[in-house]
Amino acid sequence: MPQTTQMEQLAILQRVAQDVGVYPIEAYEFVQRGLAYTVAKIHGPARPEKCRHVSGQQLCEGLRVYALRQWGMMARTVLTHWNITSTFDFGRLVFSMVDHKVMSTTEEDNIEDFRNVYDFRTFDSSYRIPGSRQ
Repeated sequence: MPQTTQMEQLAILQRVAQDVGVYPIEAYEFVQRGLAYTVAKIHGPARPEKCRHVSGQQLCEGLRVYALRQWGMMARTVLTHWNITSTFDFGRLVFSMVDHKVMSTTEEDNIEDFRNVYDFRTFDSSYRIPGSRQ
């Protein structure tokens, strides 16, 4: 995939958001940043010869951790504000970006990989305030 500038990437994401009409552009940007975070956590530093694929389940877990690191106890509130209320929403975001050639998948990947990975009602149950003795 050819390199795109940040402005081109933003325009593409805006088009994806408008075409889907469910999630704001911030949700797509979050998933992209969360994917980079998850890949780095699982695979370490980027190396061209190394596969850097993550599964739908791994991405959902990574997005949870990334959101909690970004917003703490407000993470679920932020995601809900963006109409993200289940892990399947993460799948819809990912596969809409795949449809628009912003992301790619393998033949084994399926949107169903994102269904019910965890319950959003317990999204932040493992969160601990940094530095606290809980």
